[in-house]
Amino acid sequence: MAIDNRENVSEAPERESMEFDVLIVGGGPAGLSAAIRLKQVAAEQGTELSVCLIDKGAEIGAHILSGAVIDPRALNELLPDWQDKISTPLTSVSQDSFLWLKENSSSQLPLPLLPNCLKNKGNLIGSLGQVSAALAVEAEALGVDVFSGFAATQVLFDDAGQVIGVTTGDMGLDKSGNPTAMYQPGMNLLAKMTFFAEGCRGQLGKQLINHFNLDSNSSKQSYGLGIKEIWQIPKDQHQAGLVIHSVGWPLDNHTYGGGFAYHYGENLVAIGLVVGLNYENPYLSPYEEFQRLKTHPAFSTFLSGGERLSYGARTMVAGGLSALPELSFPGGALIGDDAGFLNGARIKGTHCAVKSGSLAADAFLACFKNQSIDFTQFTLEYRQRFEQSWLYQELYQTRNFKPYMKNGLVMGSMLFGVEQLLLKGRSPWTLKIKQADHERLKEAKNFKPITYPKPDGKLTFDRPSSVFLSNTNHEEDQPCHLKLVDTNVPIRVNLEKYAAPETRYCPAGVYEIIGEQHQEKLQINAQNCLHCKACDIKDPQQNITWTAPQGGEGPIYQGM
Repeated sequence: MAIDNRENVSEAPERESMEFDVLIVGGGPAGLSAAIRLKQVAAEQGTELSVCLIDKGAEIGAHILSGAVIDPRALNELLPDWQDKISTPLTSVSQDSFLWLKENSSSQLPLPLLPNCLKNKGNLIGSLGQVSAALAVEAEALGVDVFSGFAATQVLFDDAGQVIGVTTGDMGLDKSGNPTAMYQPGMNLLAKMTFFAEGCRGQLGKQLINHFNLDSNSSKQSYGLGIKEIWQIPKDQHQAGLVIHSVGWPLDNHTYGGGFAYHYGENLVAIGLVVGLNYENPYLSPYEEFQRLKTHPAFSTFLSGGERLSYGARTMVAGGLSALPELSFPGGALIGDDAGFLNGARIKGTHCAVKSGSLAADAFLACFKNQSIDFTQFTLEYRQRFEQSWLYQELYQTRNFKPYMKNGLVMGSMLFGVEQLLLKGRSPWTLKIKQADHERLKEAKNFKPITYPKPDGKLTFDRPSSVFLSNTNHEEDQPCHLKLVDTNVPIRVNLEKYAAPETRYCPAGVYEIIGEQHQEKLQINAQNCLHCKACDIKDPQQNITWTAPQGGEGPIYQGM
């Protein structure tokens, strides 16, 4: 039995199978940490344990994008010498700056007035992709089978409804889903336990949450879209270890989000903008808002004369503790961003992902006896270990952050600041998010179109040149991995009522309305897709489903 979201070939292919004790889907910090911890503890116990990890990227780290200011706590616990294994050393944070922007000016908030969750002393700046690549080497050295370029496209169940593994995607299908001369069927990867660590809005994680009704007691999940570039700037404009966060312009008070700039490495700056996907105005373009951000004097001063090296985008979970689903189900568990382990108030998820993977690994080995697993016991162990961890305490302290933002950025920030500074996050109330992000989008008739400046080619750029820097590649003659439930909705609903918001919220220009008036149609340029999954989250009718293309395709991020 399988959840199947792909176009089927005319006849079911014969598939090879491989069996493991534990299968991990996803080669980010959560999946790799789980793999490493499993092998560490198994060796301590003298337990024979086969562990396999698969990742859809061409190489481990290819699809990894984060700010990235990393809280090292969880990695220090897992591998005390992990920093020695990174190809490029990380930069210690030397200075925090939190700015409130107006169009041509800025005010710096005094550091003593900032909640501790917004301070970055002791954190590190660098590439999470490089960290993930180093963790993969460590996992392989411990005996983990690590396979990149394999996209998990189906969940496999036994007759009792228990998850028993996944199927990897078929290769070499044409646009109609028929086998070509290059056709290779996917494999069935079977396991006693499967950890799903696909990252934010994971394809299979989303299906499993619905299939097992894991979020029935949770607050609505909320997301942000992060858009990021890496620049190399003149040496005299670089301040190693400087961390800048900003709120306010170019976003209005009703739109959650903020900018960031991190100085690290050899005159490198990671600059970006996070826009909450619960925004209301369908004319808003997160990509164009990011281009505007770079023209503000607070950022243009150090970018001027620099060279843009990389570009990328991804969504991030932001609902917090109350939006976490049940973490496990018969045969498997959710870890990392697949579950929602990210601290939105801190704008950090790496330490959460690493810790959740380690906790799940410990819970599994506490229940793995005589080559079998007691799933009832595992559910209790995983939940109990999480609730007794520092990760739970951290998420509990900031649990009301995103719900407060429904009051607007100014009032929401004030309420959260008071709760953190005076109550230390121990308020007697827990707020819930009641609307999904796509439900917050309002019809275009309520707004005026936004006119964005044309790119200057120095600080601001168009989408095609940006996508080029992401090294994104997809074979065009394959089934489109962006599925429409109803092909009429993009014109009949999205265009007529919402002015085609998919043409603006996508940071890669995947969606385009072509044709003359009354003869319009939606063109999907799937080859541009950055796998950010904003479309899967923000489409007002939930008519778009993101699925994994052929393994190894998508962006190949350099240093993200």
